[in-house]
Amino acid sequence: MSAPELTEETIFTWGAPPLKFGAGAVDEVGFEMSAYGAHRVLIVTDSGVHGLGIPQRIADNLRRYKIEAEIFDGVHVEPTDDSMNKAVEYARAQGDWDGFVAVGGGSAIDTAKAINLLTTCSGELMDYINPPIGSGRVPDGALKPLIAIPTTAGTGSESTAMCVLDILSMKVKTGISSWRLRPTLAVIDPLLTLSLPPQVTAASGMDIVCHAVESYTARWYTTFDRKQPEQRVTYCGSNPVSDLWCERAMQLLARSFRRAVHEGAENLEARSDMMMAATFAGMGFGNSGVHIPHANAYPIAGMVKDYIPEGYPPDEPMVPHGQSVSLTAPEAFRFSFESAPERHLKAAALMDPDAEKHNDPREQLPSVLISLMRDIDIPNGIGGVGYTESDVPDLVPGTMKQQRLLATCPRTPTEEDIAAILTKSVQNW
Repeated sequence: MSAPELTEETIFTWGAPPLKFGAGAVDEVGFEMSAYGAHRVLIVTDSGVHGLGIPQRIADNLRRYKIEAEIFDGVHVEPTDDSMNKAVEYARAQGDWDGFVAVGGGSAIDTAKAINLLTTCSGELMDYINPPIGSGRVPDGALKPLIAIPTTAGTGSESTAMCVLDILSMKVKTGISSWRLRPTLAVIDPLLTLSLPPQVTAASGMDIVCHAVESYTARWYTTFDRKQPEQRVTYCGSNPVSDLWCERAMQLLARSFRRAVHEGAENLEARSDMMMAATFAGMGFGNSGVHIPHANAYPIAGMVKDYIPEGYPPDEPMVPHGQSVSLTAPEAFRFSFESAPERHLKAAALMDPDAEKHNDPREQLPSVLISLMRDIDIPNGIGGVGYTESDVPDLVPGTMKQQRLLATCPRTPTEEDIAAILTKSVQNW
């Protein structure tokens, strides 16, 4: 019996790494890495996390299992093609590695993914960057073991198959997407986040919010054209499995996000919820995908002028990723509402079960997000990070380059739509 010829998609894919979660989990990294037969491991981190002593603690733990460990602390917060190339050059110059441990926020984990890729496979960074910016080359083999240990609750990079960076010459953020980039193991220890400043907690947490809500409102997987096996990418659209993780992430956010920002130094329960929400949302969006808020975030971060966020390194302007994704989210969800009203309303109810009901249902989710953003002191729209309406024409092309993300939106935006979303997001309240 021959197979029927199908024109619409009937298949979705889902994947996540093994997970070790709980207070003290970081002290079991040596045992876990020894299971892969590693003898020489590079720990990838940034100078701030290194200063806290966590990477050295991990190195000592690895040596207990006769694993040689070196620390690279040159990760750039919000990594660029330049910083990643320098990290790769360092790793290549030090010889062969049996495995990698990433310690820090998404910047450290994504940099470790790039190091793993480019010290294991041939080629250079731009060969693997997603098109149309890069060549979109597929890794030609399995990578080395990578254990990801997040110290912020936000990116979910410990469970995703993506690596995100700024391309300095183009002033745009983009990334690499491949199943092979996914960490071998995620080790989540909520104790590592207790010292996070409120501003970093707030920004990182908004990344979780946008991951969960964008994934939940993404285009349903069966609405895509049928793909051949070699065409399947990590973002396949919302699906039954990703939905479960996103719903649970939103429930955890509703319970603990505000408490983590305002009571984070002493509230381990709230910190644990946020770490779990970040990982769950990563298991959602890392498979179903994100859409307009993330696509807009890339030029917002890449074209930053002079904004210096509180709680982050003061030596150069930057818009933290969690802020950049949130600034246009209320207006983006007004735009996408008509494509899946029930999903937008369900997301609003999960994020704030006690929120006042609006006469205009299109306003329900934006109002929930704006209330949260005001409570945790997120900047008021793109104007809050230095942009004006006159900057919108320069931002739009950077968003339109993110076709991999925009294709996941259930209502495909035009350039005019993106311009309108950005313009209405100069101020959110």
